[in-house]
Parts: sequence; structure tokens; C-alpha cells
Amino acid sequence: MKRKSIYITVAVVLAAVVVGGWQLYSSGNAAAAGTQNREALVRLHSQTLGRAEAGVQLVEFFDPACGTCAEFYPLVKKMAAEHRDDIRLVLRYAPFHPGSDQVVKALEASRRQGKFWQATEALLASQPEWVIQHRAQPELIWAPLARAGLDVERLKVDMQAPEVARAVAQDSADANTLGVSATPEFFVNGRPLPSFGYQQLLKLVDEELALARNGKAG
Repeated sequence: MKRKSIYITVAVVLAAVVVGGWQLYSSGNAAAAGTQNREALVRLHSQTLGRAEAGVQLVEFFDPACGTCAEFYPLVKKMAAEHRDDIRLVLRYAPFHPGSDQVVKALEASRRQGKFWQATEALLASQPEWVIQHRAQPELIWAPLARAGLDVERLKVDMQAPEVARAVAQDSADANTLGVSATPEFFVNGRPLPSFGYQQLLKLVDEELALARNGKAG
């Protein structure tokens, strides 16, 4: 009888050790996943607009061939401009449309001429010229980029640089890590939209702006 009690005690202790170890493993995995997700939001190469110290970080994954991205862009940029001290806008690539991988390489290469924003706005505004039946036609982007003041021949060389390919690949990998499956996709201080829409984005931004201001006041 005593031996049976010992066996039961040992079994209970072992079960507790297993459960405790699993909980520790699970919490460790959750913490690691959280850290990975935070790192996936912004990289050193990410193009930003606004102060690094801004209380609200608005990350947008976009595809230059995405019609909804073109519709949202002026609204998002206006929002950031109206709160230039409080919002930091971060643009990340998510080239989901066929052919967009080459277009985002051109955008990344445009940074070498200091004209990323001009190139982005030019391509979004001229989508009907180079997006045909939801498919990007990279060979047609040069005219709108030239009109925006870019040196097209230099751009064609720069977009072949390994650093450009690495930046685009990193953004695509981060989009996958964060579960981005459509564009535009927004994260406000790491929080995704509860449902898609501009009013939902405004609401989330307003919530984070209030939290940031209350934090400063405190």
C-alpha cells in the first residue's frame, strides 16, 4: 500500500513538472513570437515619414499596383501631415500583384536619387498607364517616373543591386510573418485594424494618439 502511494506521488510530481515545463515553453514561444512580430514591423531600410520619437507609428504594407492603395495613399499622407509631430508613417512593400516585384525594386532604387516619395506618388497616380487587368507591366513605369524627375537609366541599373533585392525580400518575409495577405494592410503601434476601412483606421489612430498624449501628460 505504501509502495503504491509512493508511485502515485511520483506520478503527480512528474505530471506537474511536465505541465510546468510546457507552460514555460509555451510562454517562451509566445514571447519570442511577440519579439519577432515587433521586429517585423520596421526595419532599418524601411522608408519613413515623421519623427522617430512620434507617439504613434503607422506601418502600411502596400503594393504600388493595388488600386485601394492608390485611394488610401493621399488620405494616409494627409493624416500623417496633420499630426506630423505625433505620427510616424512607415511604408513597407507587399508586391502581391503579378509583376509588382519589379516595380517595388524600382521604388526601392529611387531612394538612391532621394526621390522615393516622388516615385511612389507618380506610380500610384499613374496606375491606369501600367496596371492592366490587375497585372503590373513594369516596362510601362518609366514614363511616369521620368515625369517625376527620376533618372530612368540610372534607376534601371540601381534596381539590380543586391541591397535592393534584399530589402524587397525582407519586406515580403515580414509581411508573411505578420499575416499580411492583402493590401493595404495597416498596423498602428503594432495593432492591426479590427476590420478594413478608412474609418476603422482613423479610429485606431485616434485611440493611439490619445494614449500617447495621456502618457506624455502623465
